[in-house]
Amino acid sequence: MPAFGEQTAAAEVLRPHAEHAFAAELAALAARDDRPRPVRWKLSPWAVATYLLGGTLPDGTVITPKYVGPRRLVEVAVTTLATDRALLLLGVPGTAKTWVSEHLAAAVSGDSTLLVQGTAGTPEEAIRYGWNYARLLAHGPSRDALVPSPVMRAMTEGTTVRVEELTRIPADVQDTLITILSEKTLPIPELGQEVQAVRGFNLIATANDRDRGVNDLSSALRRRFNTVVLPLPASPEAEVDIVTRRVDQIGRSLDLPSAPDGTDEIRRVVTVFRELRDGLTSDGRTKVKSPSGTLSTAEAISVVTGGLALSAHFGDGVLRPGDVAAGVLGAVVRDPGTDRVVWQEYLETVVRERDGWQDFYRACREVSA
Repeated sequence: MPAFGEQTAAAEVLRPHAEHAFAAELAALAARDDRPRPVRWKLSPWAVATYLLGGTLPDGTVITPKYVGPRRLVEVAVTTLATDRALLLLGVPGTAKTWVSEHLAAAVSGDSTLLVQGTAGTPEEAIRYGWNYARLLAHGPSRDALVPSPVMRAMTEGTTVRVEELTRIPADVQDTLITILSEKTLPIPELGQEVQAVRGFNLIATANDRDRGVNDLSSALRRRFNTVVLPLPASPEAEVDIVTRRVDQIGRSLDLPSAPDGTDEIRRVVTVFRELRDGLTSDGRTKVKSPSGTLSTAEAISVVTGGLALSAHFGDGVLRPGDVAAGVLGAVVRDPGTDRVVWQEYLETVVRERDGWQDFYRACREVSA
């Protein structure tokens, strides 16, 4: 077992950082990227967009898509990072905000690990700096006693820093970013000094627009960001493609066998989630009630991955309705009082009457009993 702090072998890491998982693709893009690059960027804006959206290089190297969505949104996000404005990725849960922010940082700076995770308990030190109290007590305030935050490190190194779930951070801590983003300066009043950001520094924040009123951004802070709203997948085909790709990636990392003909069950889960999310069946004929949950693409990925594990360890390796039924129920029924009624009504009025869905209907009835 490696000692604390030692580099773990890449094959043993459950979820490698983007710059490690897709190192070959990033290297291939860098080797063939002859377009202008902003200062300290590893790739040109065009290559960053290609890394996220996928494509084929002139030598035949295939770059896999990391994000399936409107190209213009990705281009706006990338060009924002090439300016002096910070980027805010906004959207409902499960729209790949964190995934996109990680891959943007990996492609731009080659390092996605400079991260501030926003929570209700995130302190100001997580954004500004802290202190090594042993040195502080022994020698007083000094740069040696100062512990830089990920934001301060990004400012001094000219790289990209990520702030996840910005609206979950207390409002007074959020506003610590105002001077950093407007003046590109972080004052250190205890030392009578300041840290000035070097070229290449920028910040990507994510926020969930379902969490209204948690800690809304002040107008002063919101003005410092260029906001890009990431939508839910526009079509069932796009969502099925996203779920299939991610389930395959996760399954390989967990050594799960690929499920033969699993697309049928993936399409079924996506259809259920989209109809309940939209309040309307896919043929537009029947209105249905929506549950309290978001039923996002990320939740669909989780349901199918769980079903794949069930089929691999307790089934015959073929993904079947019984493998995903319990996961669907758990995703839909978050509030037992109201969501169960919504689910039972959908099950009896839509699923029961749908051709080819009888096995799924019976599996759902069994786990819902």
